[in-house]
Amino acid sequence: MLVILAAVFVVHIAVTIMLYVATISNVWLKEEGTGLVSQGLWLFCQAGNCSTIFNQIHPDNHPSMRAVEAFMILSIIFCCFALMSFIAQLFTLEKGCRFYITGALMFVCFICILIGISIYTARFGHTTGWYHAYCFILTWICFCLSFILAILYMVLRKK
Repeated sequence: MLVILAAVFVVHIAVTIMLYVATISNVWLKEEGTGLVSQGLWLFCQAGNCSTIFNQIHPDNHPSMRAVEAFMILSIIFCCFALMSFIAQLFTLEKGCRFYITGALMFVCFICILIGISIYTARFGHTTGWYHAYCFILTWICFCLSFILAILYMVLRKK
């Protein structure tokens, strides 16, 4: 049981780090061909020169990008709260109790990732001449892992 708890903890740390990297980096979309142009949640970079993303996207998409930014930040916050909750519950729960609070927080993190990545995919994912880069893929990996972690936290018992 200790090995399972340690593995869950390591995966949770990995999800937190991947969410940070995916949110902070500016490589959600890359231009086909040269690969010198990339777009993230915050900046648009072309050959090393970066400017705010709002100078490059259509004004109708500004609220959508703000929503994606907000939900990705919320997902990081809830992922960190879930991690702190897991550590606190690990030392305060009685034997046989389940990690319900941690599971609920991780499920909220999962929902925030789901909303953020869904908006991004619907509004910005179908741009011709561009392909999805590593931050976009990392976010989908975090989406899957956060759901698995939420379920595991609900099922696991402290031994």
